[in-house]
Amino acid sequence: MDHPVTTTISAKSLHDFIGRIFTAAGCSEGGAECVARHLLSANLAGHDSHGVIRVPRYVQWLGEGKVLAGQTITIVHETPTHATVDGNKGFGQSIGEQAVDLGIAKASAAGLSVIALRNAGHLGRIGDWGERAAEQGLVSLHFVNVACGELVAPFGGTSRRFSTNPVCITAPTDEGLLLLDFATSLVAEGKVLVASNGGKPVPQGSLIEPDGRLSSDPSTLYGPIEGTLNRDVANGEGALRTFGEHKGSGLAFMCEILAGCLTGGLTSGPVPGGKRAGITNGMLSIYLSPAAFGSNGFAQAAREYAEYVRQSRPSTPGGEVLLPGEPESRMRAERLAGGVPLQTHTWASLVATGDRLAVKAPAG
Repeated sequence: MDHPVTTTISAKSLHDFIGRIFTAAGCSEGGAECVARHLLSANLAGHDSHGVIRVPRYVQWLGEGKVLAGQTITIVHETPTHATVDGNKGFGQSIGEQAVDLGIAKASAAGLSVIALRNAGHLGRIGDWGERAAEQGLVSLHFVNVACGELVAPFGGTSRRFSTNPVCITAPTDEGLLLLDFATSLVAEGKVLVASNGGKPVPQGSLIEPDGRLSSDPSTLYGPIEGTLNRDVANGEGALRTFGEHKGSGLAFMCEILAGCLTGGLTSGPVPGGKRAGITNGMLSIYLSPAAFGSNGFAQAAREYAEYVRQSRPSTPGGEVLLPGEPESRMRAERLAGGVPLQTHTWASLVATGDRLAVKAPAG
């Protein structure tokens, strides 16, 4: 079933519009551009759930003090190869850049590094951070959680205990990069948000009601949504489900241990008062320099193996085997050329947010 798209906006126009919104909301021009660039990057990669659909929430959280503009990381503990850093509730897009660049610098100098980040605003699409490291020739692994952000039921349960807890692994090759980036829930919360705004429906069974019934209805997560643009997970009684039964549940659990406990931040629960206060991420990141492992031919070997995997016989006539990161790369090229499509309610919420801040929306 096709879903209505109110307009398609060029990447440049959308970037400019979102940047102007965040400038009007109180960010510096540089800070606003950083947030806009990373949100747009998610849309360009086809991950609309982590893209500009987040703007109204970010602006609301900024006004409520749940995320802060102009923040920089504070180094809590540091060695030549490790650091624990606090994001001080700053926008995850700028805090993420600072934390990742610290990891890149340490790994480039010492061969490897580990950065434990806590108290960052929503870090957005984690693939951005893996790509940033791969562009500098590094392998990286990222484990993420959301402090006090219960949304996902563990395998065998119905009560929320985890967040969507993404895992990202990237590796450079001599012809680009390989990128694996996925939520440990069956779908990311943002995909339920997109579905609630008239976008692609989530698969049946992505959600679970308190009585154990499986669901694909966004109201399971948000409560009644008819006739409103408001989407608040605190209003719903159901939960997202993990992918892969006990396997996804186990990965989600370990993300809490690594990104919540080891960083010195908070785990997803219990949630004080039963309500989330915005999104505050923890992220444990590991950076590895292939050269430090005596692997001067790593980039070529990785590319050659990837080509071998791609040559597997397709399971369906006319099909193909895609490598991790390939769908995102193709979508980016397509949307840079043809513009970014936005669902009806997503565009309406962006225009409404701009209107409240006296920021004129671009024409479709």
